[in-house]
Amino acid sequence: MFADIATVFWRDWVVLKRRIGVFIFSRMVTPLLYLVAFGWGLGRSIQVNHSNYLDFIVPGILALNSMNISFNSVGSPLNMSRLYYKTLEEYLLAPISAGAFVIGKILSGTLRGLLSSAIIVVLAYLFGANFILNGPFVLVLALNCMVFSSLGFIAAMIINSHEDMGNFSTYVLLPMSFLSATFFTTDKYPALVRWILDLLPLTHASYALRAIGAGGEAAGVSWAVLAAYCIIFFLLSVWLMNKVRE
Repeated sequence: MFADIATVFWRDWVVLKRRIGVFIFSRMVTPLLYLVAFGWGLGRSIQVNHSNYLDFIVPGILALNSMNISFNSVGSPLNMSRLYYKTLEEYLLAPISAGAFVIGKILSGTLRGLLSSAIIVVLAYLFGANFILNGPFVLVLALNCMVFSSLGFIAAMIINSHEDMGNFSTYVLLPMSFLSATFFTTDKYPALVRWILDLLPLTHASYALRAIGAGGEAAGVSWAVLAAYCIIFFLLSVWLMNKVRE
């Protein structure tokens, strides 16, 4: 099984390696704009939770970016492969288990998400942000990448047009991008809205990264929510892969 996982992962790594320069520079544009607008524009003049806004927003940008990159790295290519290029059929015919294929794709999306996050970390330090980067911080990022890589896999397997993939991002990812404690706290929301947001994985990724980056510890519930989503989405991805094979 490990050889099968490595095969799927290696194929995606070869594709990424050929475009690594384009990948790095393209992933710098959006976070650079965020850091310029919120870092230079607002970062030093606004205080949030006993810190300046730049230090507050960097963990949110990392959570948001890792979500988008991981989801799109798996979702769009796999959807195109299934519907238009028909290259997914090669994997369906190959003696590779559904679990191995799913894990390989999730690890590929996670790698891209972490590489993109590393770029943001460097930019954030250059902009003067202060946050602690340690093992738990990276682990939260990796879990967030795994969650949304898995969600990208699920979306790719159930959505039957490229246009609807864009609609999925609009209706699911976009609201989370702005509401899940990425750019501001959720304290001012009505209680019902806060309760709904606290069910979402991106909210807990933002909470955990912000707590660890400030020198504290992530709440146990944030670890539990991210791990639960990761397991549930993985199992659903395997089930969908097996269903396509039937």
